Amino acid sequence: MLRYLAVRLALIPVTTWILVTTVFVLMRVVGDPISAALGGRLPADQIEARKEAAGLNRPLHVQYWEYITDLVRGDFGYTQDKRPVSDVIVTYGAATLELVFWALLVAFAIGIPLGRYAATHRDRPADVGLRLFGTLAYAAPVFFVGLLLKLIFAVNLGWLPANGRASTNVELALQHVSPKTNILVIDAILYGDNEYLIDVLKHAVLPAVSLGLLAAGVFLRLVRINLIQTLRSDYVDAARARGLSRRVVIGRHAFRNALIPVVTVMGLYIASMLGGAVLTERTFEWKGLGNQLAVYLTQRDFMAVQGIVVFIALVVAVMSFVVDVIVAMIDPRVRF
Repeated sequence: MLRYLAVRLALIPVTTWILVTTVFVLMRVVGDPISAALGGRLPADQIEARKEAAGLNRPLHVQYWEYITDLVRGDFGYTQDKRPVSDVIVTYGAATLELVFWALLVAFAIGIPLGRYAATHRDRPADVGLRLFGTLAYAAPVFFVGLLLKLIFAVNLGWLPANGRASTNVELALQHVSPKTNILVIDAILYGDNEYLIDVLKHAVLPAVSLGLLAAGVFLRLVRINLIQTLRSDYVDAARARGLSRRVVIGRHAFRNALIPVVTVMGLYIASMLGGAVLTERTFEWKGLGNQLAVYLTQRDFMAVQGIVVFIALVVAVMSFVVDVIVAMIDPRVRF
């Protein structure tokens, strides 16, 4: 087990280095950020002066070495308005983390139970309907689902708020919480007002469902397929032969092994959720890292984009390691 974990842990810096290098090269292929952002708006001599001040006139290998050493120290660079990208990540990354957490809860709450039910009612009308639901949930664009949910539950029914992470008065009040986490659910709990907490949770429902349905469709189909295959295994037949009830056979012997593929792909879908968060946050005006990334892309602030993308790559690499550990704990066969 320790050897398995050591190998997986050693892969994190290698994977991260490859991703960081790829992002660095791609950002340089499209040109330097100063010319891209200010070209045509400033004289050529002023642009050259800004490139010189930013170190973009130096050889590429020198820029790369300084970029890597800065990353090792936790320095992700600066935006065009001289704000540290690390400050942007801390401020807006917490909002995206909160959104992805709620979306994962939605995905697990919907996908896993429905996948189990579909497998135990194979080829019945319920199974057919759930398979169709899973396909539609996975295939539907995130922004379309978000707009549809807003139209139904916010505009027509008026049950839930349409935009933002909280009401304006709640956001202003939570600015004074100490210590401030930028995760509004935690901040509302620290503030000690249940009405504020309810307001924050209401604002999270539609974005979480919109983003969570993407993974819920995949989890549903994975659990269904793997549970059906597991129920055909010899050890399941042996459990039945010992006179164990259907509930015990499915719950204790088959269902756990059917969850292994779900855990395996969970890390990949966390990455896809981070990508989908860009569209979801723009749709619901959720002030998170995805929304801010879209803003920086519009402003052609490549240094900020580069820093945020690198941070997301680090998160994906760490999550892949965590998933490997969980899979090893569930299925001892992967350790050997």
